Amino acid sequence: MSGEIRKIRLSKCSVGQEEKDAVCRVLDNEYLGMGKEVQLFEQELKKYLDTDLEVICVNTGTAALHLAALCLDLKSDDEVLVPSITYVASYQAISAVGAKPIACDVEESSVFIDLEDAERRITSKTKAIMPVHYASSAKYIDEVYGFARKYNLRVIEDAAQSLGGDRKGSRVGREGDIVCFSLDGIKNITSGEGGVIVTADPVLAQRVRDARLLGVEKDTEKRYQGARSWVFDVKHQGFRYHMSDLMAAIGREQLKKIDQFSKRRREIAQQYVQGLRGIKSVHLLDIDFRTIVPHIFVVKIDGDREEVANSLSARGVATGAHYFPNHLLSLYRSSYALPKAESLGRSLMSLPLHVDLSDSDVAYVIESVRAVTS
Repeated sequence: MSGEIRKIRLSKCSVGQEEKDAVCRVLDNEYLGMGKEVQLFEQELKKYLDTDLEVICVNTGTAALHLAALCLDLKSDDEVLVPSITYVASYQAISAVGAKPIACDVEESSVFIDLEDAERRITSKTKAIMPVHYASSAKYIDEVYGFARKYNLRVIEDAAQSLGGDRKGSRVGREGDIVCFSLDGIKNITSGEGGVIVTADPVLAQRVRDARLLGVEKDTEKRYQGARSWVFDVKHQGFRYHMSDLMAAIGREQLKKIDQFSKRRREIAQQYVQGLRGIKSVHLLDIDFRTIVPHIFVVKIDGDREEVANSLSARGVATGAHYFPNHLLSLYRSSYALPKAESLGRSLMSLPLHVDLSDSDVAYVIESVRAVTS
């Protein structure tokens, strides 16, 4: 590979003729809003997850988190425990309903929420906890549910990156209080944009179904029939968060490919694990890539991360930083330090991961990391 410069994207969608044909089919039907395609997609997701829980599609993963918080009736004085290292969408979903996100530190080895730190932040106002499946891993999710039972908290799982992964031998989302997935363009599968709420709470599920359609009661049933409600009641705040048939058509085709995509993502992650092991300035996270479907591949970098990122960029290798600590953002700045989150915020680096990477591409990334960190 000496002298060769490639262009390796950090992430990308992978769509084929099947998705294009599905979109054309919906266009030909001339019904583009929420209808039968969405209903079928929900049914197929439910079957894939092998769950008896309620499955509801919305237009983004952020909308899924927002509706979960909204339909729990979180109020302005309520607090939600959430790790500092996550995408800002987790925090925006909480603050959008007037509640307060309470930033918690994370485990250094896995970047999962640190429950000892979370316990220190419990008050009489704490109503929920939002664990984030960082880098698709839900390694300590059982401990979160034990914690929630101890303090009588609702659990909103930010599982944006985890669709297709395993939890105790079952699919992530097969069980849980409220589990939220993302289907945006670069996730494990995509519907262009999109999100999914899975919940064991039938009352909350009905609230979510109404809330995604501006709070119009029972409008979901009408939409599935290609109709809509003209005489209706609205009892709760809602938003225009429903998924369209165009999006669902893409998602249905992508769901057929999820096993293929999952296998390839795991293969790439394992190649990284083997190839990067032994580099003194590069540290792997404590994640079992055999059980998850890795959306991102994150390492910890000693020294100047930006210098390493710039050197990789010069070799055509794109990188990311998942994520900047939310408790340092102006809107969510905390009065206390979170030392592990702050340290990780300076050292975490994401390497390219998507199903269209070839083995040769992965080898090039590994060689490049070795070259710029040695």
